Amino acid sequence: MTASTSPTPYRVLARKYRPTDFSALIGQEAMVRTLTNAIRSGRLAHAFVLTGVRGVGKTTTARIIARALNCVEGPTIDPCGVCEHCRSIAEDRHVDVLEMDAASRTGVGDMRELIEGVRYRPTSARFKIYIIDEVHMLSNAAFNALLKTLEEPPEHVKFVFATTELRKIPVTVLSRCQRFDLRRVDIEDLAAHFARIAEKEGATVEDAALKLIARAADGSVRDGLSLLDQAIAHCGGAVGEAEMRDMLGLADRARVFDLADALFKGDAAAALAQMGDQYAAGADPVVVLEDLLELVHWLTRLKVAPGQKESLTIGETERVRGGDMAQRLGMGALTRAWQILLKGLGEARGAPSPLQAAEMALIRLTYAADLPSPAEVIEALRSQPPSGGGGGGGGGGAPARGTFTTAVSAVSAPAPAPAGAPQAALAAQEADPLPMPVGLEQVAQLFSERREAVLASHLRSDVHLVHFEPGRIEFRPGASAPADLAQRMGRLLSEWTGRRWIISLAREGGDPSLREQAQATEARRRHDAGEHPLVQAVLAAFPGAVIEAVRDTNAETPAADEPAGDETPLGEDDS
Repeated sequence: MTASTSPTPYRVLARKYRPTDFSALIGQEAMVRTLTNAIRSGRLAHAFVLTGVRGVGKTTTARIIARALNCVEGPTIDPCGVCEHCRSIAEDRHVDVLEMDAASRTGVGDMRELIEGVRYRPTSARFKIYIIDEVHMLSNAAFNALLKTLEEPPEHVKFVFATTELRKIPVTVLSRCQRFDLRRVDIEDLAAHFARIAEKEGATVEDAALKLIARAADGSVRDGLSLLDQAIAHCGGAVGEAEMRDMLGLADRARVFDLADALFKGDAAAALAQMGDQYAAGADPVVVLEDLLELVHWLTRLKVAPGQKESLTIGETERVRGGDMAQRLGMGALTRAWQILLKGLGEARGAPSPLQAAEMALIRLTYAADLPSPAEVIEALRSQPPSGGGGGGGGGGAPARGTFTTAVSAVSAPAPAPAGAPQAALAAQEADPLPMPVGLEQVAQLFSERREAVLASHLRSDVHLVHFEPGRIEFRPGASAPADLAQRMGRLLSEWTGRRWIISLAREGGDPSLREQAQATEARRRHDAGEHPLVQAVLAAFPGAVIEAVRDTNAETPAADEPAGDETPLGEDDS
């Protein structure tokens, strides 16, 4: 009877191919060079802090540092890997290399326990090394308890900290450490690394599929190896681009270009149909928007640097169709598409139905494709100047520096008339447009006569006239002016006068408003009336009397049936 042997448990690729020396680290050449020179020259810091995104090798680097410092041949940049120290550190069982997870041991009590062990020399190794992962999770009290020991540790102690949130570590701690920033690994380096591992595993993975995995890993080696492990299991050892796209929920690259082409042509129906087809095929609407954002970014880069499409790492679809679209599209259309897609992506991530939110973003983008750019609007305004005469009241010729213009064309429809108006009056109103006003006061009076009391009030209180001529008004709006005052003025004046009006808004300058001018005139009339000898005699005879109003006697004559003597107005003509 033979004893049954249990099968060897499977180790995931991220653990199986974990680097054991500096030569196996990918994408961290600057850090490896610095540590190599420091170890060879004996200029070893007493504390290191390793920072970077998840999965770039912070904890792995900390363990390699521990092996390099404690190897029997060391300190050396190339630990042997066969001595007792190297093997026990690799297997996480070395008594002098203490690894602590700060996420689960955050308190000051844990830190005091660690500090108590610092004063004891290592049992068998050269250095006692403390590796603290996610060190930013420590409490402020724990950091404070560590400060003194971190600044003056014993010669036999080394600290290695790892964190993804460097900003959460107190500056007092950072200043006592040698810092290394582990960078995101490039897509090309990741794809090459994954290809070597796939070959060792006996799996066949297409180059396009490797690039998809590397792009989805976002610079993280561990995330990429997890995806590669899943892809090999998903496809049975033969991983193709189509299967990889299905697993990641990505849309086919050519279909992304087709969707973008429909969007930039303003074909909403075709864009929605393509989105529906991709959704039915398993594509995530959020991922489709992310692909469109990536495409717009790529087209923008091609627009400003066309030579980038010649890179060997760029696919044929990106090179040919991307170059053609970048030539056809303007920078304004690309930046506008980026903003709309970016807002739509946020909406899709938080919406109850991501598909509906994504479709609304696509519809907005198709309608925005027909909008002219600001430069085209300004050029159209310059090419169609308003007809009409020269000078009106209120200001000079050219507009002031720093103005922006809102042009409103004449509307063919007549102004609405009150219900029940005679047909003859309506016909006369349509046939005979009103005469052109020649000043802001006449414009305000026209709005009052047309029963636009609110607009007339704003014209008198919130308009500081910079320039006026028939067909063109430029003013600086007051703080209480509505945002659409210029548009409504231009539309109504065009309807009433039968002529195109251009309304310009200035950011500075302008005369006082009509209301301010009237108040200044009234104040001046009161002052002049107060200087009249008769008025001064009345004020002296009645202490406390004030001048409430000054009226022109020629303009206001009491009616025959009004009692005389109730009020004796005094005006500028009373002498």
